[in-house]
Amino acid sequence: MKLKSIASLFLLLAVLPFTAQAQMMPATTPSASPQPPLPATASGPVRTMTVEQAVQYALAHYPAVRAAFQAYNAARANVGLTATNYLPFLDAVAQGERETRNSVYGVLMPQFPTILTGTQGTVFTPSNATFWASGLGELLAWEPFTFGYRRAELRAARTTASRTAAQVSLTQLGVATAVADASLGLLATEQRVKASMADVRRRTVFDTSVHALVNARLRPGADASRADAELAVSRTSLIQDEQAEQVASASLAEALGLAGSRIEITPEPYVETPPTTMWEAPTLTQNPAAVVEQRRIQEVRSRISVLNHSLYPDIVLEGLDSARGSAQLSQKDIEPGLQGLDLTAHNWQAGLTVQFDFTSIFSERAQKKIAIASLRREEALYDQTMQELTGEEQRELATLEGARRVAQNTPIELAAARMSETQALARFNAGVGTIVDVAEAQGLLVQAETDDALARLGIWRALAGLAAAEGNLAPFLNLAGTMSPHAP
Repeated sequence: MKLKSIASLFLLLAVLPFTAQAQMMPATTPSASPQPPLPATASGPVRTMTVEQAVQYALAHYPAVRAAFQAYNAARANVGLTATNYLPFLDAVAQGERETRNSVYGVLMPQFPTILTGTQGTVFTPSNATFWASGLGELLAWEPFTFGYRRAELRAARTTASRTAAQVSLTQLGVATAVADASLGLLATEQRVKASMADVRRRTVFDTSVHALVNARLRPGADASRADAELAVSRTSLIQDEQAEQVASASLAEALGLAGSRIEITPEPYVETPPTTMWEAPTLTQNPAAVVEQRRIQEVRSRISVLNHSLYPDIVLEGLDSARGSAQLSQKDIEPGLQGLDLTAHNWQAGLTVQFDFTSIFSERAQKKIAIASLRREEALYDQTMQELTGEEQRELATLEGARRVAQNTPIELAAARMSETQALARFNAGVGTIVDVAEAQGLLVQAETDDALARLGIWRALAGLAAAEGNLAPFLNLAGTMSPHAP
């Protein structure tokens, strides 16, 4: 019995270094598990970026941003097109043809397009004789004033351009927010992988020590089976976390337009606790989503203004200069050769034309009713947008407050979990504790390590969400820049 006790003590002393090594291993050291991690799925190169670099790259290359810019460019071009309505109209026409001279009395109703035309000149006996004729003319027309209609049209075009510019800012905000959240999400999966790797290492060392005790008949075989099961579960969790990391990296690469590459985000300074000082919050009316709705309201109002200025007559100053030539003589004779192509009869005209479409009153009234209904709809959507922005801001503030409180508590959780695991291992090695106690303590420790690693990231993600709710991600990126190790 004495020899058996001495052998047991010797075996216990041999096992203790393994358990001590498992307790002293930091969570960030490479994995010592014999289970290989999942192979990388990305076949392309590895690209390392900061969150700010990822956001800037997305803003420069994401298709939705480019499409929004082109819509703005088209709206600006439309402003220039509308401004051309102030210019006079100058049209010129020249004709030369071979024709007959037959004419009849009477007139024809207008046609669109004009096909049947009345022949000018004296009505003679019908003949199939042909001759040359020609004509050349210029018409200059200009509306000196339109009772504010052109100005209303130009204002409507400018409000549309202003709305598309706000739409560009809203698209940029959405893309920047999505990329920033995806980048921080990738960092979160990396922290989970590190915590899982540390857990696998601890359980591997403990599994080895348990098998040594079982082989020495100091522990029942059930303990070895339980240790193997706990190690297998830990490895499965590691595989799942590595898979989630690869999926997050692939999703971020696709969002950046770099599908096939593996994206890595620089963890600094997002693994540190950000300062409690906040940037000055802008008013929610400056949020791009609110600005877009404001511009939509202005756009509808400008269309109503165009309708209000449309029930006025068109006043046009016109000047005409023309010349005609014909080989048909009034005495029924036809001049030979190319006579008729020369312009022998010259005329000019100048005058003022006033035109008003009385039937347009009915269509204008219907269009105005439609526009007013659209205005009320846009005003209601603006109110809804402001409610949603206010609620989103309050939710993000509550999230930020909760994240800061969690970050203050996780160091206590982590310290207690480490002490609990140390005590559970000591009790197990002394023969007064069970393997269940060790398994529970190690489970608490990996959870505490994960919570502590994600707590600081949780604050940064809440700050990013708050900046997005306020409509500008720049303060968040500037705050991260001041904490960067390369910041001045």
